[in-house]
Formats: sequence, structure tokens, C-alpha cells
Amino acid sequence: MSVQAIEKALLTGKWEQIPQTSSLFDAAELAKQVVEGNYRAPLTSSRARDLFSLSSEGDDLENKPIDEWFNSSFIKGSVSAEQEVVQLAIAVACLHSFVQANWTGPDLDFQVSDVFPLPKNMTSSGSDSPLQRKAVAELSYGGEPAYHLARQPLFLKVAQLLLELPYDHCPSAAWWRLRAWLVHQQVLDEPTTIPADVVSSVEPLLQSFASQPDLAGRLILEQGLLEHHLGHDKSAADYFVRAARATQLEYELTGALGKRTKFQQTDVTQLVLLAESRKREGDSLGSENDQTTAAQSTGTIEHPDAVASLTTAIPETLALNDDTLLERTEFTSSSASESSSRLAHLDPSSQPALYPLDQCILLALCLNVRNTSPSHGLTAEQMKPYVDRVISHPRNWSVHTMALLLRSRLEANRTRTVERSTLQLQALVDQMPTADSTISERLLYFHSIPLPSKWETEKELALRYLSLGVVKSALEIFERLEMWEEVVKCWQSMERRDRGIAIVRDLLEGRKAEADAVIAREKVSTQGRRQTLDAMREAKLWCLLGDLEPENALDHYTKALSISKETSGRAMRSLGGYYFARADYPNSIACLRKAVAINPLLGRSWFILGCAYVRIEDWEGARESFTRCVTLDDEDGESWNNLASVYLRMGEAGKTIGNEDTEDSEDIKAGELVYSDETSKNIPFSNKMLAFRALKQGLRFAYDNWRMWSNYMIVAMDVGELSEACRALSRIVEERSTKDGAHSVDEDVLDRLVNAVTRAPANPDDAVEGGGSGGQAVQNFNEGHGLLRRVNELFERTILPRVSSPRIFRARARLLTWQGRWEETLNAYLEAYRCSNAGTMEKGETDVQRWREAVGEVEEMVDVLRNFGPRAEDFKWKLQARSILRTFMGRTKDFEDEPEWSRLADLLEDTRKEE
Repeated sequence: MSVQAIEKALLTGKWEQIPQTSSLFDAAELAKQVVEGNYRAPLTSSRARDLFSLSSEGDDLENKPIDEWFNSSFIKGSVSAEQEVVQLAIAVACLHSFVQANWTGPDLDFQVSDVFPLPKNMTSSGSDSPLQRKAVAELSYGGEPAYHLARQPLFLKVAQLLLELPYDHCPSAAWWRLRAWLVHQQVLDEPTTIPADVVSSVEPLLQSFASQPDLAGRLILEQGLLEHHLGHDKSAADYFVRAARATQLEYELTGALGKRTKFQQTDVTQLVLLAESRKREGDSLGSENDQTTAAQSTGTIEHPDAVASLTTAIPETLALNDDTLLERTEFTSSSASESSSRLAHLDPSSQPALYPLDQCILLALCLNVRNTSPSHGLTAEQMKPYVDRVISHPRNWSVHTMALLLRSRLEANRTRTVERSTLQLQALVDQMPTADSTISERLLYFHSIPLPSKWETEKELALRYLSLGVVKSALEIFERLEMWEEVVKCWQSMERRDRGIAIVRDLLEGRKAEADAVIAREKVSTQGRRQTLDAMREAKLWCLLGDLEPENALDHYTKALSISKETSGRAMRSLGGYYFARADYPNSIACLRKAVAINPLLGRSWFILGCAYVRIEDWEGARESFTRCVTLDDEDGESWNNLASVYLRMGEAGKTIGNEDTEDSEDIKAGELVYSDETSKNIPFSNKMLAFRALKQGLRFAYDNWRMWSNYMIVAMDVGELSEACRALSRIVEERSTKDGAHSVDEDVLDRLVNAVTRAPANPDDAVEGGGSGGQAVQNFNEGHGLLRRVNELFERTILPRVSSPRIFRARARLLTWQGRWEETLNAYLEAYRCSNAGTMEKGETDVQRWREAVGEVEEMVDVLRNFGPRAEDFKWKLQARSILRTFMGRTKDFEDEPEWSRLADLLEDTRKEE
């Protein structure tokens, strides 16, 4: 067997019977045992003992880094191909032992002491043993602590050390290094940046796997899962689509007629995911075994003997048992709605089983739907068909577990499904220690799915209990998992903050022990207790105490920084937030700069840092911070808005524009747009366009934020995007009209939109140079006839059905005048008059100034009727003019002694004469 064949077997988890060469016989045997899930044998073999022989004994080990424990120092020089294969196989055995202990189960049948010849005092049982503390402390990375109750953490650390060695004969070591980093990331409190070469080093492998589509697809999928975990959703989406293309998976989200409830009489179109794997040698996708397994998953097996025929056990799939909803959508159509689809030949109710790797890709694509859609109900509806397509044909224990977990999350917010959601999650937690499937099967596709660890799954169950109000059960789980932050939140939800403070203080002062420490340790002093907490965990507890005791927060956060030697990202973030809340922006910036240097993947830290820069008017720093925010999360509408605001305050070199009053600027909230015609003159046009694009992007994810629409409208007007300004004004009116009435309309913007239309010749042909035809010309949607349709819709569909004011009706009248719609023009002016002072003035008015303004409005209205009345057919404008004058004069007889009264009387006489 060649080195390449052994590498492939390790990667795929499948051992092929190929003749072995004598030079690789021992290495191949080790690799075969790893592939079969027998990790004890290779890790306790003579080759492993040689690799793990200790360089010193006793207390010296506790004071040395783990990579200096071993005599070989994990041979760093050039070694033979056979030795590299041995190192790689043992590294994989260590990594998968850690995964088995903390993810897939069942429990390991060996201990660390069986593998590493460590002194007994270091390998004492419990989370408080020196070995556990040492390994957990070294797994802390990027200022984030590792989960302290992770089982056998030394295996993960040793696997990483082995995979960091140079490999000349085993290029797949770079792939295993990627896998180890992804596992490591899930042990940390928050995701952190990883070495740049982790991803780049696997790129050459894609070329070598060009002829092996499944291996190429799996590698691309795992790269995408790493990007997903780090929060790079767009990049992850690209990887997932590439993975599907690599494995030649055909899939399409479409519709087909069907029913979702038991009493539904009429078939309606239901979402369905059509998917088909490519044909693979030796894999019978339509086997009877698959059909039986699918029947078991849907609860339709009638004969118990059928279950016995299953060759692969799957996790328990709970039935819904609802009196209305069906277990699964029943499709009555034998084809999808789109007859031209490439997958139109598939029957939605009887699709072929998918290859497990393709199922993993569909689950990843389902994650992508969640990450790239706004937060509304459609997201869950889009995700459901992906999950249903995988659940319908269980083919692997871990993949089916992941599908059931995703379904549980989707069903958590619906009253009819929340019970099954919680019970299913509990069943998934309970199945981990069982041996209902082989270790090799559980790990076969582990690296191709985002399966959470045991403690994360239990945490999710506890949070589910908490959302249902079952606080006591949630509290019990959090305490068992020693997730003290969540424990404190539980006590706070019960309005017992004092209990939370007591727990944290007891942990810090040694009066409360964690986990198995009570059994593993006899009575110790307070100082002894402090030594059992690694720096990162103790810093986290001090931060938690600072959150609980605001009056002493500064002391506690400073203590946390001191203990961690300024390496705790949590402490830096807390201290930066503390200073920001108290308007100490220079200190806040100093702390937050250090926090983002420790862990640059947390968008919230960048956001607060950007706001602090805005307060001190450091626009270049603010721009950098908000740019990092939207790079990490391009769905952060608030950061897009703030970025636009910063662009509008920057000059060409990032300096403040104009001579703004510093005192006023400090009173402005971050994200609020300060913009006027005066400041606009000093802003470079390039900055305005950058602001416009930033707001346009942000509004995709903050569609209901009328303030952002208002900012967008103003900037769009300034850069000449009047069509977008029209759309923005429409959204503002829709959002605000119920509460604010006519004040929701920016009348200045409305007038400018009407002016932009009416500047052009009314005849479209006159607007085209060279005697061309207006019907054939390409229209500019930001002026004239190109803008007319949008402005008309703004009036007719949005503004006038909701609000009214004199200025709105006059703007409408000017537009109608330009179009030559005379009768509608007169009606619009009359509506404006009825809303004006003159139209609303009642008897008994005593305000002379208001009356004089009303006289001017009456005179203006009569002039309009005289000018446009004759152009409107059958419009009795003279009668209308006399009626307006008589009504107004009748209501305001108290002002007969004013000089303006004679003007009204003369005007009334003139209208009589015209009759």
C-alpha cells in the first residue's frame, strides 16, 4: 500500500484492501487501526511509546510547556516516509480520541495514563488534576479561555503538536491541521483568528484531488465550515456552492402541490428541495435498507422485524404526534412546478437517497440560508426543505444527528412543534454515551458537519428550557457544566442577583469547588484553590463579578487584566465598555484597541471602538472600525449607517469638514447623520458616493429603520440619485405616517423631486435632441419623464392615501400642471386650500396676523381658478371662486375694519362681473 493510499484511507475513514509494501507494513497496520476506530492500539503501541518518551519526570513537567515534555521533541528533522505515516496516524488517533470523548461518544476505553508515561500525581482523575489544568491552559488561544471541563484535552494538544511538524511525504497533514484547528476553535469561548497558512497550505491539495471529486468536495466543504465558524458567511457560502459543484450534486429549491395538515382539502404549492447525487461505484442509493431506514425515521414501519434488518443504527427520530400537522408534507403532484428544471424527472414524494457527503453539503447550504437571509419567518421556511431532504433517508449516524438538531432548532419557535423540538434535543443529548453505532461510523463524516460538542448541545438544551420558563432544570444543567455566566443569568432572571455574586465570589476565594475537584482533592487552603484556576478562567470570573457589581467594576476588570497579564480579551472588552459608558473615550479607545488586537473577530468590540472614535471626532479611526464591523458581518445595518455618517464628516485626508462646534458634536449620538446644504459643499463627492453605497447596503438588513431611510434619502438627493430618494421617502412615510402624520413627509425633498420632473419639457419628444422620438430614447430615471412614474406612485400609492398638507397638495398640483391635467390640477389646489389656514379658519378667530396670511391664500386660490379654470372642460370655476370668497368672508366678519377686507370685497365683485 502506498503512502497516498494510506493518506486517503485516513481522510475518508474507509480502508481499502490493497497489497501492502514491506517498508510500510507497520505504518499501514497503525493507520488501519485508526481508520477502524480502534485508537487504543496505535496509541499504546511501541511506536507511540518511542514518540511519547518523557524528557524529565515529576514536578519538572508541570513547569515546562507540553511541547518540551518528550525526548524526541517530536522529531523535527527530516524523517522517512514510514515515520511520517506513523506520526500522522498517531496524530489522527489523538485528535479523534479527543473528538470521541467530547463530541460523538461513547466514552473512551482508555485513559491518558495508558498513552503517556506521566507521573501518577499528574494524571489524577478529575478536572482539577495538574494535567487537565496544564492542557486547558495551553489550549487557551487568542485571549479566549478553553472550556475547562473538556475531556482528555492533552490529546488535542498533542495532535496539534504532531501536525505542526514538517511533512515531506504526507501532504495531507495540512488538511488534518485544518481539521485540528476547527476542533480547537470549538473548545474556545469565542472564535479567534487562526494562522494564515492553515487555509492556504491546503490549496495545493485541491489540484491533486482534481480526479477525485468526493475528496475535493469534502476539502472545500471543510474550508467553508471553518469560514462559517469564524463568522465569514459570504466566504462560507461560496465554499459550500463550490463543494456541491465538486461532488456534482444537483439540487434545486422549488415548489410542488401538496398538503401540510390532516384536514387540508385543497392542494397548495409547498416548498420542496429536489436533489440528486451522482452515481458512484459500489453505492446503491436506492437500496431496500435505505427505504426501511426512511420508513423508520417517519414512523411508518408496520412490522418490528423490519427494524432488525437495518445494518446501520440511527439516532431516535421522534414523531410529531400533532392533531393537525402532518409528520411530513404530503406531495400530491408527481413533479415540481418548474417543468423546465433539470430535476423535473424527480417525484417530490419519492426522491432517491443521497450520498452522505452530499447530505453534509445540503446541511451546510441550509446554514447558509440562515446566515444570508434577514431575520424573518421566511428563513425557517427556506431551511426546512433542506433538513427534510436529509432526514428522509438516514445514511450515517452523525449526519442524521446533525439533521435532527437543525430540525429541532427550526421547530423551537412554533407552538405545535416546540414540544417535539425540546424532546428531540434531549434525546440527542442522551444518545451520546450509548454504543448504538460504531466509533468509525460516528467519525466518518464528523469533519464535514458543524456538529456541536457535548457541552454545547447540553447548553443549547438548557437555553431551550430557559426559553420555556423551566429555569430550575436549566440551572441544574448550567451548574453541572460549570458555565457560571449562564448560572448567574438564571439567578438574575429569578431576581436573585445576590446568589449570582455569592457563587462567583465563592469560586474566586476557594469556598466553592468545581466539578470533580471535590472528589479529587482533599481540604485545601484558599491559596491552593487559586492555583487550580488558570489565568484565563480566573480573569473571566473577575469580569463576571465586575458585571454583577457595577460599583466595583473598575477594580474587578483591572484585577482580571492583571491576572491574565493583559492577555484576556474578555477583560479588555469589559474595561473598554466601562470607560465608554462613562464618556472616558481616550481610555476606552486604548483598551478596545488592545481587545481587537487580541481577538479581531468580535464585531461588537469594533463597533464600540468606532463609536468612541466618533465622539472624539477621529474620523479615520472611526472609518477603520466600522469598516471592520461590516467586513465581519455585512448584515450589520447599524454599522453601515455609522460608516456612511463617518464618510460625510471626512475630508479628502480624513479630516473634519467645516468648522463644526465640538460641543455640539459630542451631543450627537453615534450613527446620527448631521447633514445640511452648508456642510454638503465641503464634502468631497467621492465621500458622498461612499456614504450612499454604505447606506444602500445597510438598508438591505435594516429595512424597517426609518432613520436610515431618512439618511439615505438626503444623501441620494445630494449625489443625484433622485429615483432612490423617491423610494426612500416612500419607505419613511410608510413607517412614520401613522404616528407622525404629515410630519413624516420631508416637503423640501418632495418639492425638489417635483422640480426634477418638471424641469424637462412636458412633451417627451421635445426632451430628445436631434429630432428623435422620446419613445425610443433611453430615459434617465433621475430626472424628467424617467422619474415621473416613481414620483406619481409616491403621491398616489404612498403619500395621499395616508397624509395631507397644503404643501403636499401644491407639489402634486405643480406636477399635474406640467402634465396638462387641468381638472386634477384644480382639485389638487382646492385640496391644498382646504388644508390651509384659510380653509380651516372658524368663526371667532381673533389672530389678525393669521387672518392676513389666510387672505393671501384666498387671493392665491382665486387666481389659480382664474388661470386654470378655463382650461378644464365643464369645470364651474367661477362659481367655485365666489363660493370660496363668500364662505371665508362669512366666517371672518370680525375683521371687516382691517384694510385687507376691501381687497376681498373687490375680488368678490370682480367674480360677479365675470359671470
